Amino acid sequence: MQAGGNDDGDMTITISSTTAAGIPAAAGTTITTDAAGKTDASGEAVLPPRRFSVGLTGGIGSGKTTVANMFAAHGAAVIDTDLIAHALTAPGGAAMPAIAAAFGSDFVTATGALDRIRMRTAVFSDAAAKKRLESILHPMIRIETARAATGAGGTYLLYVVPLLVESGSWRARVDRILVVDCPEALQVARVMQRNAMREAEVLAIMAAQASRTARLAAADDVIVNDGDACALAPHVARLHALYCSLARGTG
Repeated sequence: MQAGGNDDGDMTITISSTTAAGIPAAAGTTITTDAAGKTDASGEAVLPPRRFSVGLTGGIGSGKTTVANMFAAHGAAVIDTDLIAHALTAPGGAAMPAIAAAFGSDFVTATGALDRIRMRTAVFSDAAAKKRLESILHPMIRIETARAATGAGGTYLLYVVPLLVESGSWRARVDRILVVDCPEALQVARVMQRNAMREAEVLAIMAAQASRTARLAAADDVIVNDGDACALAPHVARLHALYCSLARGTG
């Protein structure tokens, strides 16, 4: 779900059914506004005292999760907002009571999780449903993102935010924006193969996201992922070294 998303199912509200290793996000966490998760007057979560941070984004099928995991292997503190959203909507997740109340039991699976397929269909066809879901999830995701950042180690923070460009608020919250990019035709092919989606479904998700041009215009750094994953390694290593240098004030 969005505020963020892995490459498994980005959408205006990102629906994802998979997770990646190494990202802190506990299902069923009680959402409070404590010292690790404060909000300002507008309801925006207040991130912990400033650390050097990078916002990683990219369109569906670009390879954000692959790249984020490679940064994590180098020691970056990766915080994936979609995995936080997934935990909130898993069986027993903190968002599920509010979602059930707002949408009804049809949107809850037998295990107590969000029915992602049904919700994806609803938010694409009904703008009011999308807004209603966002009003439930976004405040919780912001608070849990701030909480995860407070407890994170690493030389710098790397936030994975699928709709970073669309949000409008992340530019001021990170020091650099890293875009994982690939040709749009490759995005479509990857998602069709991986998620067994029709081309029209993938194109609809892409249309709900920022354009490739808009993402690249917002980028400080770009990793092009149009080939074998092994080809990404030197680019990730170079940027990790740069971010470590900047975090230490030596870049």
